[in-house]
Amino acid sequence: MYEAVHAHPDGASTAARLVDTAARVGYEGVVIRGETASPDHAALRDSAGIDVVDAVEIVAPDPERASGAVGGERPDHTLICVRGGTDRLNRFAVENDRVDVLTRPMDGEGDVNHVLAKRAADNGVRIEFDFGPVLRSTGGERVRALRNLRKLRELVADADAPYVVSATPDSHLDLRAPRELVAVGEVIGFDAETVRTGLREWGALAERNRHRQSDSFVSPGVERGRYEESQDS
Repeated sequence: MYEAVHAHPDGASTAARLVDTAARVGYEGVVIRGETASPDHAALRDSAGIDVVDAVEIVAPDPERASGAVGGERPDHTLICVRGGTDRLNRFAVENDRVDVLTRPMDGEGDVNHVLAKRAADNGVRIEFDFGPVLRSTGGERVRALRNLRKLRELVADADAPYVVSATPDSHLDLRAPRELVAVGEVIGFDAETVRTGLREWGALAERNRHRQSDSFVSPGVERGRYEESQDS
């Protein structure tokens, strides 16, 4: 299972501290979703002994600027995430098959409906279940976060849309072990296997995209390779 983190300068802790902590609490990999952070992913992978995925999280004020950023960043990163939080950005992300993950769709004034969930399913865009506000907020903010997660869970299930799970940590102190996130999910109405699937999906996406970026990949189902003539020919 994987967690997707914000490392310094986007977050409070260095990438090395986050990766080391993630390895210690039982993750197989870490997605560093950089806005400006650009650590040495290979060196981190070697030192911690777990996978470290190069990702970018695009934070833009509107779809027009998000679109330009997606086009510019797609060749250089394993995963492309777009942070939602407005209806226009949420719609842009789920309608764009170059986007891997729509993050924080219910932040701010953002919302998701059946139409957007279906578009995400059609285009293979993963919708993020963000457990962070449940873990780190109180009072009315936590109540709203719980309500939003339950609504989003129902929409994603109805549309059979793909999804990921994260606690969106920006400090090693905010990292929670996979079993802890499973427990939180069960308390707020998620099936345990749903949470595990969402944590695994980060790694599955990374594996798929690395393969697509390899020299052997031409298109889905088409690979470059060496073919030998049969002895009878």
